[in-house]
Amino acid sequence: MKQPRGIYLLFAVEMWERFSYYGMRALLVLYLVDTQHGGMGWDRAPAQRLYGWYGFFAYVLPVLGGAAADRWLGTRRAMLIGGLIIAAGHFCLATPIAGAFFVGLVLVVVGTGFFKANASTMVGQLYRERDPRRDPGFTIYYMGVNTGALLGPLVCGYLAASPHWGWHYGFGAAGVGMVLGLICYVALRDRYLPGIGLAPTRSASGAGEKVAHTRLTREERDRIIALLVIFFFVIFFWTGFEQAGSSMNLFAQERTDRDAFGHLVPAAWFQSLNPVFILLLGPVFAALWQLLARRGREPSTPIKMTAGLAFMGLGFVFMVVGAQRNAAGALVSPLWLVAAYLFHTVGELCVSPIGLSLVTRLAPVRLGAFFMGMWYLSTGIAELVAGQLAALSERIGRGELFHALGGQADFYLVFVVAPLAAAFILLLFSPWLRRRMHGRDIL
Repeated sequence: MKQPRGIYLLFAVEMWERFSYYGMRALLVLYLVDTQHGGMGWDRAPAQRLYGWYGFFAYVLPVLGGAAADRWLGTRRAMLIGGLIIAAGHFCLATPIAGAFFVGLVLVVVGTGFFKANASTMVGQLYRERDPRRDPGFTIYYMGVNTGALLGPLVCGYLAASPHWGWHYGFGAAGVGMVLGLICYVALRDRYLPGIGLAPTRSASGAGEKVAHTRLTREERDRIIALLVIFFFVIFFWTGFEQAGSSMNLFAQERTDRDAFGHLVPAAWFQSLNPVFILLLGPVFAALWQLLARRGREPSTPIKMTAGLAFMGLGFVFMVVGAQRNAAGALVSPLWLVAAYLFHTVGELCVSPIGLSLVTRLAPVRLGAFFMGMWYLSTGIAELVAGQLAALSERIGRGELFHALGGQADFYLVFVVAPLAAAFILLLFSPWLRRRMHGRDIL
């Protein structure tokens, strides 16, 4: 089905913003623990905790950014403000001056708060209620996210690992990506997004405040309850998924055979496996949902998310086996990481674009950007939990907290058990959730 033209502009803008975010994310923990090439020389546990706190605030502040857009700024203006702050943050990270690194992290977090939820909300604003193009449209948008997530670690990781450039050039490249996205957005938004995401006028804002303070209908309350339950379950998914930037990143750096024809592959490049699989499988899933919808067999959103959680848990089975093979100290095949990322990607395609679409279907229109921010809040909580768990990986590996298989295999076993248990419970709750979605669980 033909999509609105604006989806392709938002694809491009989000691609460059995610280029900057994931390019920097792929470097963060590696830079913090590096002791030989100009890094900060931190221990692994505090580095992974900082990573968790960074991700937490990057995904919590969109709640405030979404509320500001709903009430005063509009999604169009909020995205521009956020993009400018993000770019400034990355250029601070690129500056080898004491203290600039932490200023840069704060700016990136604040900018993401304005940008992230409002970009996704603007995608939803392109479609009418019950438009069958909505889920496929979000999948296309999500491919833009992952095009940036593919290119960012490759470019930034190459520059950071190169003896001719170094860490700060990698961070600077992330800032250049954000600037390119802003140029694209400002130049084309009036042409491809006419009337979308404008700031509310004074009279409309006053009317909106009155509407916002009116009592929710029973159906709206039911839909919000369903959203909050979904938000809770996706925390289990993202807690596993966000090991990619911390414990799995260090597994690639320290425990994986990265030799390729006599050249050492940068560990950050493994971060690009997930977006590669997204780009390969995204069109397949978009076509699959449309085909099943035409035949009246499309799974409900809770069932899709149950499948996503199950694939997350199964993906970590490969990490458990890889960690067991590394127990004697020998470097392991990169295929264990490849297999894990493949399963995680299939799970992501059942959770993330579907969840973004669900928020725009279930949230009251007047609170759309706020609840999109709440979706990212659940991701932020998962980021924090993921960082704190990753900081415990060495203690779990030494058997100080519990012992099952031994070594790092026990750490990854946690991420097998938790998502599979959450998937089973969500499956049991699915009929109850569908009743509270009032027919909006599928298009």
